[in-house]
Amino acid sequence: MARRATPRPVYDEPGVVTPTNVTRHLWGDAESGYVGDEVLLSTDKLHALIFTLPPGGRFGHSTDNRTVFAADEVYVVLEGTIAVIDPAHGQVVKANAGDGVFFRRDTWHHGVNWGTGPVRVLEFFSPPPATGASSAYAKTVPYLESPAHADGSVLGHWPMQRSTWEDKDTLHLVREQDLRWRAEGDVQVGLLCSTEHLTVAEVTVLPGQSSATRRHDGDALLHITEGELHVHTPDAENATWWRVRAGDSMVVPDGFAYRIVNQSDAPARAISGSAPGYLA
Repeated sequence: MARRATPRPVYDEPGVVTPTNVTRHLWGDAESGYVGDEVLLSTDKLHALIFTLPPGGRFGHSTDNRTVFAADEVYVVLEGTIAVIDPAHGQVVKANAGDGVFFRRDTWHHGVNWGTGPVRVLEFFSPPPATGASSAYAKTVPYLESPAHADGSVLGHWPMQRSTWEDKDTLHLVREQDLRWRAEGDVQVGLLCSTEHLTVAEVTVLPGQSSATRRHDGDALLHITEGELHVHTPDAENATWWRVRAGDSMVVPDGFAYRIVNQSDAPARAISGSAPGYLA
């Protein structure tokens, strides 16, 4: 069946998205596979969601559901193990919980659950669907008729000619040791990617520590992966003090300042995504 448009939740004020109030969406067909999305926000600057693949689950592409977009994308694995595949070139990366995968526009991509339990992945996407960068763009791309899930040219040459393939890789696996670290006051920030369209980072706040008040250059989302944070939004007309727990997301629309505080006795960790820029 034809792909139905992904819902586009937009926020005029800062707010918290929880598993109970998130917008849910199912896309796919028998050929491409079916994927359940939890759409966290989808504005004209940033698209963010969590998708789930059950044990044995996968997604590929079909004529109605083409997985090639005019956007920078980041996957952060929250749970399980996923193989992310570029079927145009046969490159495969295996990402476990805590790992990230980054790829740029015009990269065909498939996903396969390579674990024994469900896989849950946080995805950031910019330029977002509201700009025509997703399904509308995919329909203009020549259809990939013969997907490859392995690169036969590497056989007989690995790892002696490693750089030959790494120089042309489209999928970039990012583990903790690959992050580019920043010391933003007391807050530890590890950049997973930072392009002209999208910045995604791992954020750690130790007990009793807090960030300075900051603004992002665009819309932002902070997804808590461990512990809990309090978020102060001094410019908001609604609530200005938010308690955000593991599994929740804090949305900070363009133009709003915020400060994060760890009032607990345990470290708090989050994944931050902002688009089109990072700090204003």
